[in-house]
Amino acid sequence: MTSRTRPLKSSRSSRKGKPRVGSRSKGHPSRTVALAKVKDDFSRYLRLASKGEVVITRHGRPAGVLIGFEDEEAWIDYRIENHPEFLERVADARRALREGRGVRLEDV
Repeated sequence: MTSRTRPLKSSRSSRKGKPRVGSRSKGHPSRTVALAKVKDDFSRYLRLASKGEVVITRHGRPAGVLIGFEDEEAWIDYRIENHPEFLERVADARRALREGRGVRLEDV
């Protein structure tokens, strides 16, 4: 019987992390974790999510995002920023500015 050797893996310290696009956190990269791990230790990943998004994968493919909040104010900000009426008002204001119907800051 012959012994099988595993291919060498580069050390984790030599890998350079890529910045994640779309993170709502302030300077903290998102983390990618398998669903099975999240189910086994949800409270740990919820704590990690307060520092940056946790992308949850199913069968190696992104399936969802866990977003935590550092405090209640961050929760309120998130709710406002993602409220459909707020987003519509922002879109209307941008449209008005493009059409020249906006109010200059100096006029306020």
